[in-house]
Amino acid sequence: MSAQENQKITRAAGIFGLWTLFSRILGLIRDQVVAYLFGAGLAADAFFVAFRLPNLLRRLSAEGAMASAFVPIYTRVLVEESPAAARRTAGAAFSLLAAVLVLISALGSVFAPALVRLIAPGFADEPAKFELTVLLTRIVFPYILFISLATLLMGVLNSLGHFAAPAAAPVGLNLCLIGCALLLAPHLEKPAVALALGALLGGAVQLLIQAPPLIKRRAWPQAVWAPGEPSVKLMLRRMVPVIFGAAVYQINLLVGTILASLLPQGSVSYLYYADRLVQFPLGVFAVALSTAVLPSLSRQAALGDEAGFAESFGHGLRLSLFVVLPSALGLGLLAQPLVGLIYQHGRFDAQTAWLTTWALWGFAPGLPLAALAGVVTRAFNALQDTKTPAVMAAWSMGANILASLILMGPLGHAGLALASSAAAAVNLALLLKALYRRAPHLKAAGLMRGAGRIATASAAMAALLLVLFWLPASPLHAGRAWLQVVLGVGLGAAGYFLAAYLLRCRELSSLKAVLRR
Repeated sequence: MSAQENQKITRAAGIFGLWTLFSRILGLIRDQVVAYLFGAGLAADAFFVAFRLPNLLRRLSAEGAMASAFVPIYTRVLVEESPAAARRTAGAAFSLLAAVLVLISALGSVFAPALVRLIAPGFADEPAKFELTVLLTRIVFPYILFISLATLLMGVLNSLGHFAAPAAAPVGLNLCLIGCALLLAPHLEKPAVALALGALLGGAVQLLIQAPPLIKRRAWPQAVWAPGEPSVKLMLRRMVPVIFGAAVYQINLLVGTILASLLPQGSVSYLYYADRLVQFPLGVFAVALSTAVLPSLSRQAALGDEAGFAESFGHGLRLSLFVVLPSALGLGLLAQPLVGLIYQHGRFDAQTAWLTTWALWGFAPGLPLAALAGVVTRAFNALQDTKTPAVMAAWSMGANILASLILMGPLGHAGLALASSAAAAVNLALLLKALYRRAPHLKAAGLMRGAGRIATASAAMAALLLVLFWLPASPLHAGRAWLQVVLGVGLGAAGYFLAAYLLRCRELSSLKAVLRR
């Protein structure tokens, strides 16, 4: 039974990851368009700050809290009661969430000036940048309504074993942003307004994409106003701590945005562009795995299958590490040519590319740590323990703030990126310690079994790339950015998979199964 669940997790992660890969490629094109048109100047800083807050609230209210608290409860109702009862539970949650988010969207627009002062205090000293950020915040804030409702519906579909439509939804956001930036921005007095309108339209499109598969499965939430529904009340009680536990990475990024606003102009944009590159493997692989593993863990927890739970948990951890660890090393080693290839066009000059590279070097070490923490957090969610991740998140945020204040002086914006990685290490260490204390049997099936082989294969890949970069005759030594990236990724991947094959990493066969499907 556990082997079947592992196959489900791997297959679901593959479907989610492939659609997310397509979305992330469009996201990179979107970022190239924004970088070409706006660079890292006043307008770019203003939009990134304006979009940061509703995007964070979306992760807090929906992707982090709502999904993590809702999926285990919805799955339990589906398993123990009936599909009709599950539809009612989803409908009650949908109605309550919609009412709350309409209010939040209205308040966000009204208090936009205060919010901008809170998340970007340095902008207050530049009236033009502050006023533009306030305007963009008011336009884009209702995005949280559409995207949060879309994420709740995604949780329903994931619980039913459908992952394609939820993973494809962000494609709509990227297409809307690209279209508005290219077609609308040249005709506006304030071109950055086109980005805000594109984000708002993209949120609505992501909500609509979820409808057809839900209607086909007769799982569209029942229209009901029942905030007193026991399942909804239980979900609300668990949402508050999950807000901190599941979204710690985004909260740390928000801290970085606040502090970056106090640094020279462009610092917010350097961090944004670098984080987008980190989010590529994090979204394609890590988020896909943590999303795919939650329904299986929730089902096994509801059935009391401890052995199956342990096997699925270990499988998720090792598969995540197998993909994300070499990705992080590759990002670090290929950072400079990668940033130059993707962003260095138009108003995004060589100096901006170099400063973005520094930020990427700071973010890269935190990538595998954040990925593993996502799987561990999902294990707590499946066990219906939302308080422990919240406590660990509080410690992690404290570590992030302390490290940021220490490092931003000597290292500037790169210090803020490095502090985010340090906070991710603190969060993962505390989560693992707490989980293994609660369920010692998970340790035997967890991270360490096979981690040494994965680390050895990753080190072999890194050594290969380092040698090729130092050899004067190698194209990686002094080639053009596109040649360095193509050859670096190709040779690095080949070296890694060959080392993994020779070391007999079990996770390699799982990836083969995904590719065959």
